[in-house]
Amino acid sequence: MPLTPFSSPVTPPASRRRVWLWLLPLAGFAALFAMAQTSPTTPKPAADAKPAADPKSTPAAKPTTDPTWATATFGAGCFWCTQAVLQRVEGIKEVTCGYMGGTVKNPTYEEVCTGATGHAEVVQVKFDPAVISYDHLLEWFWKLHDPTTKNQQGNDVGTQYRSVIFYYDDAQKAAAEKSMAAAQIRFIRPIVTEIVKAGDFWPAEDYHQDYFNKHPTAGYCSYIIAPKLDHLNMDLSTSAPKKVK
Repeated sequence: MPLTPFSSPVTPPASRRRVWLWLLPLAGFAALFAMAQTSPTTPKPAADAKPAADPKSTPAAKPTTDPTWATATFGAGCFWCTQAVLQRVEGIKEVTCGYMGGTVKNPTYEEVCTGATGHAEVVQVKFDPAVISYDHLLEWFWKLHDPTTKNQQGNDVGTQYRSVIFYYDDAQKAAAEKSMAAAQIRFIRPIVTEIVKAGDFWPAEDYHQDYFNKHPTAGYCSYIIAPKLDHLNMDLSTSAPKKVK
């Protein structure tokens, strides 16, 4: 009878104790012999066997990219606004909110908001040059914000809201300078947009990504972003056809 939590071990009779004492060396020899006959190599699992996923070691999903896509980075005030507009432009594949132009590695939103890190709120754009050119992308940049207000877009004030184009090569730099000169005739006041060589891009926190599409009725989205999209004749829904011009 198996032991229960309330039973105590039963001592076998003396005759049985003697038999067990005699059998112990024999049992030990048999165990050693069996070990010697067993291969020390652990058998490999079947080819189709897959280990159980460890949630702690599973990497986060990365955005889909294509080697034919090009990259552009712009600062045009609040990155929620800029992202919402550019997501609705034909040929733009990805728009990621983030920070660039500062001196602190991997800054947080709170740190950037102090102005002490030197970063600007930016969007990094992945686009298909076969569908939309960098020059055309710059046209959208001039349309989606006011490039004549230094370190400010509406009520958003601070160096993190500055108007800036970060270029990745000489061709982008030349295109940005030419485009800015051409855009100046549309504005009464001088354009104060900075044209600066791109540095490290630090993606913003997850809750900043795709903010308008996730929270279209939030206060800032309703009063600032939605009217901007309407002014640019853009549909609020991401399922609507994207704008070409």
